[in-house]
Amino acid sequence: MEVRPDECIDYFMDGRLRLIQSKDGYRFSIDAILLSEFVTIRKGDIVVDLGTGCGVILLMLLLRRSTGHTIGLEIQHELADQATRNAILNGFENKMDVVIGDIKSPPLSRESADVVICNPPYRRAKSGHINPDVRKAIARHELLASLDDILITARGLLRKKGRLALIYPSARLADILVRLKHYDFEPKRLRINYPDLESNAKLILIEASLHGNPGLDIGPPLLGQGNFSILARP
Repeated sequence: MEVRPDECIDYFMDGRLRLIQSKDGYRFSIDAILLSEFVTIRKGDIVVDLGTGCGVILLMLLLRRSTGHTIGLEIQHELADQATRNAILNGFENKMDVVIGDIKSPPLSRESADVVICNPPYRRAKSGHINPDVRKAIARHELLASLDDILITARGLLRKKGRLALIYPSARLADILVRLKHYDFEPKRLRINYPDLESNAKLILIEASLHGNPGLDIGPPLLGQGNFSILARP
């Protein structure tokens, strides 16, 4: 498997998951792992990951859950190439496709997914410092896709009663609940992430059903990194 000079292979889950990542560019964070654990997956579900990056969320699902076929959509060619190589590296090339495309106009069939999952950019396009590294900037700020773009695309890709799972800053909880309702998603499950018992909330994990019935289950608080930690390179 080709690993370029500016890349490395990181090992997770006692070596069961191997990931090619950039040494100094964009690297996945614990948010992706928390989301992969939170989302509801039923046996054989077709899962689409919007903005898949290096493919870590889909690979975690394939390793730990009864997932059917998975598709990662990624607009950045370098990250899409990493995700493709990671699928091969972990033996999932037959269960994971990586598609290069824009979230706003994905080259995917409508109503083809049971689950859409997304770890979206947290910051509005004109808020705060924009990272000079384009890959990091796109991951952190709504430069190429807004929350509305993500919800519109998810609504088009999901079958009726399909599920959308997101992780988002707790400070924008009101925004996301309002926008979900606007696009015909009914929030069904919510967990709140706290750095520790003495701190205010940091993140929310939310799962919504397209045209679902009312009723929101708020789960127990999730502290720190949950049961996971980001491991250093070997």
